[in-house]
Amino acid sequence: MTDKQLHYEDTTTEPTSDSEIDLEKARQGTRLLLEAVGEDPDEAPLTETWERRVPEMYETLTEGTRETAKPDLRTFEAETNEFVVKTEIPIYSLCEHHMLPFFGVAHIGYRPDEEIVGLSKLPRYVRWKSRRLTTQERLTADIAGGLYDELDPESVIVEVSATHLCEAMRGVETRTETTSRATGGELSDSDRTQFDNILSNL
Repeated sequence: MTDKQLHYEDTTTEPTSDSEIDLEKARQGTRLLLEAVGEDPDEAPLTETWERRVPEMYETLTEGTRETAKPDLRTFEAETNEFVVKTEIPIYSLCEHHMLPFFGVAHIGYRPDEEIVGLSKLPRYVRWKSRRLTTQERLTADIAGGLYDELDPESVIVEVSATHLCEAMRGVETRTETTSRATGGELSDSDRTQFDNILSNL
């Protein structure tokens, strides 16, 4: 498990515009890949695979690279600055090394300064950040750093536990779980302990 303090710097590559993906290139690429593995892309049911299903799937699974898909993190005035923890937020993302999924859960804790965010916004933000080609370590840091920038809290901590199909389906062919952690701001020892205690009781 890694636990690192960060002053957030987004290392992901954002597109130059908010346009959707190039569906024609996605069709051509999928067709070529089918041919490369010995399939006939003109035979049913593979025609629908390259013409529609795969391009539309990647259009959805890369929404995190487009600002137009970013959820609105509406905030409210904080009445207290009590530590807030949201657990077991589903994560589904794509490994940039093999373009295979990794999936699991994210746990978020933050101590608000002047504003709090609606709790339903956190899963939407995590989903948006997850929909891109990335690594688990970078995704964890991107969620923590993004929330730190967006909410301007005193501190934030994010832990992600995930299973990678690039391990389970190839390579060692064993299903394991990987945990990563990132923080933003100055997380107090008491907040870290509270966060860890909540996760240990899940």
